[in-house]
Amino acid sequence: MSLELVSQTKSFGGWHKQYNHPSAALGVSMRFAIFLPPQAQSGEKVPVLYWLSGLTCSDENFMQKAGAQRVAAELGIAIVAPDTSPRGDDVANDDGYDLGQGAGFYVNATQAPWKDHYRMYDYIVDELPALIEATFPVSQQRAIAGHSMGGHGALMISLRNPGRYTSVSAFSPISNPMSCPWGRKAFSAYLGGDESNWEQYDTTVLLRNQPEHLPTRVDQGLADDFLTEQLQPEKLAAAAAESGYPLQLELHEGYDHSYYFIASFIEAQLRFHHRYLSAE
Repeated sequence: MSLELVSQTKSFGGWHKQYNHPSAALGVSMRFAIFLPPQAQSGEKVPVLYWLSGLTCSDENFMQKAGAQRVAAELGIAIVAPDTSPRGDDVANDDGYDLGQGAGFYVNATQAPWKDHYRMYDYIVDELPALIEATFPVSQQRAIAGHSMGGHGALMISLRNPGRYTSVSAFSPISNPMSCPWGRKAFSAYLGGDESNWEQYDTTVLLRNQPEHLPTRVDQGLADDFLTEQLQPEKLAAAAAESGYPLQLELHEGYDHSYYFIASFIEAQLRFHHRYLSAE
């Protein structure tokens, strides 16, 4: 599969790089960013954290604002940040920020006009990791994390793919998309009106009947403007308690939904993942 290098910048002894590539899953050219820590320069295969971003974001927001590279370089973890949706003139879109380009919700759409390109679940789970592992000096040790819509994506994908990831974390995830305005709008458009088809993409539903236990950390700011209506972490906590799932839910007084919050606790999340990525 051909890769086009868009940019590269040295950072904390490693390299941040952006690439374009043709995606078979999405039917368009996609961009992703990768941070390769210094350990990868000597040929050592390093583990990978896949980062899924939120509404309106691209591959750039987390890599530029979160300040993750310093700790990732210390710990020897590569970070891969894909875009949040397919893009292009021929890709369906919507005037709202919470649907269409920049708002893929990490599902495989089944409804027109979205189904032609919006297969972000397949892209994140299968196509992108296969490309990364075939191209870069990385191992098959994978963790996954994300923010808001991407937090939903990371949690949901980890629950649906037991054994694929060593650990999962999220900042301010959309915990129960079937019961919030963002999720209901997206799921109705992408998946149709039959809500039984939505359950496979809802973390709270999946968590209620989850036999496999994966180390899971969620950080949530209590001054988040979206806390009550959109994020609903109490539903995630209740589902985890119901199934005995080992959810580490960290609530932070005074923090909001922004990258200032992510930057404040990204080191804690990276060290959380490192415990499991480095385990034999």
